[in-house]
Amino acid sequence: MPTLTAARNAVGLTFFLNGLVFASWVSRIPEVRSSFELTNGQLGLVLLAIALGSVLALPTTGAAINALGTVRIVRLGAAAATLGMLAAALGLGHVLPLTVVGLFVYGLGIGVWDVAMNVEGAEVERGLRRTIMPRFHAGFSGGTVVGALAGALLIELGVPAVAHLAGVVLLAIVLVWRTSPSFLPVVERHEQTTVSAARAWLEPRTLLIGVMVLALAMTEGTANDWLAVALVDGHDVSHAVGVAGFAVFVLAMTAGRFAGTGLIDRFGRVAVLWSTMAVAGAGVLLIVFAEHPALVVTGIVLWGVGASLGFPVGMSAAADDPARAASRVSVVSTIGYAAFLAGPPFLGFVGDEVGTLKALLVVAVLLMPAALVVPAARERRESAVGAGRS
Repeated sequence: MPTLTAARNAVGLTFFLNGLVFASWVSRIPEVRSSFELTNGQLGLVLLAIALGSVLALPTTGAAINALGTVRIVRLGAAAATLGMLAAALGLGHVLPLTVVGLFVYGLGIGVWDVAMNVEGAEVERGLRRTIMPRFHAGFSGGTVVGALAGALLIELGVPAVAHLAGVVLLAIVLVWRTSPSFLPVVERHEQTTVSAARAWLEPRTLLIGVMVLALAMTEGTANDWLAVALVDGHDVSHAVGVAGFAVFVLAMTAGRFAGTGLIDRFGRVAVLWSTMAVAGAGVLLIVFAEHPALVVTGIVLWGVGASLGFPVGMSAAADDPARAASRVSVVSTIGYAAFLAGPPFLGFVGDEVGTLKALLVVAVLLMPAALVVPAARERRESAVGAGRS
């Protein structure tokens, strides 16, 4: 029987590897645009393949977890992500359709992987009886820091994308396969039927949490897809410096997620989310309008900190009731991933009209109405990890 400590460590590593694979791909996004001579709008359509794959996979993942368990599902997701990334890397610069199909398969895998690790993270959080989900997501951010910094270094050294991405995904699949047996079993409960899973789509609280996650996922996802490109276009920096700027963003987001656990336990989800959303908006404005490099870097840090807690808090809120956690996390993830579906092409087309840098202002605008639905994530009294615990 897996221990709680072993499960916590395995989940943390799984989040880290997910982030490592993702950021390794992100570091190659400017290369996708240049090697295929794409416009921003065309690049957005290429990136759409990842989100489309994820959104198609997410609605059924909760039911699959109930049937097969998190160990099998996270392995399945990691395997699909690996195959897709290898195909995308092989097509890069040569065969655009192969890259697009590879990214679609990668999206399928990463979506399944994402739901499974969040459901398992919620199980560990309940066992520990304190907020820990943001730290798991900090592990994801830590993986993105390593992936972005390694990507910037390998690009400067002239390492081909195929060698870079193949090495990363093969490392990830091996480690996921070895550590996932330490996951806690997610006990199948009688409430978790197919009908019950479908009913989660009709719950007002679940849908509102999903809308909140959608907005905050776009706040995070816009930086993932467009920050490096925006810095290259808008501030006239090199590709490597643009990727380094993205690394600063994910480093700030990692720090925010580590610090956020204590803040949430002390002040509650709603107050912390409202504060971080305001910080994110201020950061975007600095990046777009500031000219001095120090102010731009400050804006990147603020955006990273501000974007740090939306997705993990949304996952915890969806999983407050352990009997319906898998179904509700699947619903919220599906809605949230719509941001990754709509975001890349929308920002790309806006960028074609006003410039890549100014297109980032969409994030600051979106945060204002999103603040209205944040109270849906308020802690439930029966939750094991309510506000005020230390």
